[in-house]
Amino acid sequence: MRMTLMLPAILAAVFCALPLRAEPQALTLQQAIDKTLQHNPQLHQYKFTQQRLLAERDVQSLKPGYQLGVELENVAGTGEARGLAGAELTVALSSVIELDNKAQWRAAVVDARLNTLDWQQQAQTLDVLAELTRNYINLLASQQELTLTEEAVELSEALLQSAEKRAASGALSDAEIMRAKAQLAQVQIGRDALLQRIERQKIAIARFWGDTSANFNVVAGNLFAFGQSRPFAELYQRLQQSPALTIFASERRLKDAEVRLAQSQNRADLSWQVGVRRYQASDDTGLTFGISVPLFAERRNSAAIEAALAERNNVEYRQQDSLLILHERLFDAYSQRQQFITSHQQLAQYVIPNLEQALDLTRDAYQRGRSNYQDWLNAQQELLQAKRHLLETATAVLLSQATIEQLTAEPVTQ
Repeated sequence: MRMTLMLPAILAAVFCALPLRAEPQALTLQQAIDKTLQHNPQLHQYKFTQQRLLAERDVQSLKPGYQLGVELENVAGTGEARGLAGAELTVALSSVIELDNKAQWRAAVVDARLNTLDWQQQAQTLDVLAELTRNYINLLASQQELTLTEEAVELSEALLQSAEKRAASGALSDAEIMRAKAQLAQVQIGRDALLQRIERQKIAIARFWGDTSANFNVVAGNLFAFGQSRPFAELYQRLQQSPALTIFASERRLKDAEVRLAQSQNRADLSWQVGVRRYQASDDTGLTFGISVPLFAERRNSAAIEAALAERNNVEYRQQDSLLILHERLFDAYSQRQQFITSHQQLAQYVIPNLEQALDLTRDAYQRGRSNYQDWLNAQQELLQAKRHLLETATAVLLSQATIEQLTAEPVTQ
């Protein structure tokens, strides 16, 4: 059984680390993954490449075919060779005897390509599902931002109502009322723009399974649940076993097979021919037999072997380079995740509670005429900005987590 058949079960565990909460008419991350694995055009292209390689393997496993040749000599000449008087007709069967199991080594090269294709498909699947997960997280964040925008609308409406009451009693100028109305309108404009962005993000998710319209209203999930992260050393160990690096081991086996195939060309193939010759002049027949062997095959083939060896040796250095690059990406994503979790906790535990209390005090002072409109507006905007920052840090945590899971093919959380 090929590894690609096991991949959907692995990915279901890997990318469902994002906590899900069922909601009416809501798309879960698991549902999005299942649809993508079943219908994504990019992932289904591999089966046609596999079919082509299987057909190529059958062809490469064939032994050399036979050839039937007919040769007519000494015709249309002069004297005794005039017309067909001296003609010699030869009917011969010929073929090639391959030495050093060349058909076996050709088939081994195709088998290695099939194995490499499996790992390429797994790596590509991880990339596609990681991109899907990032789109899912961004949409989940936009939904949360919409909730925050609705709160901003309510705060702006409350500010406008309080301003109108104070204006009615002559304690506030009409200019402040105009400013409050403008503030409310700007927040509503932002809400409308956000609604349009959400629709675009839904279409961006639906295209992963080939749909041009979204048949879901919202996506389900808890943006603020992160879980306990695994140690970096454990994640780095998983990285070294991920398809992104295992593919190099498969490629090395492919290059080894190509080297062995090139080395098999050192033993030249034997060409043979067996036939029957008829002599028109004497009305006699005779058997013919021939064999030919190319000379200096090993010398002529040395360059091909050197080229194949160079390709094989290059794979190891490419793997080392990729490991360094992936290690940097993993450490960067892991470090950012930890940093954003710390920032998120500070915002949730200290910054936002203080700003909420400050807004309540400022609102009470404004309604009693002890503070002005600008104080209340500033307190409101500071709180909303802190909540947006809280939302941004949560989104950044999950996006970093998606990158880590893409690299390691393992869940980040324990």
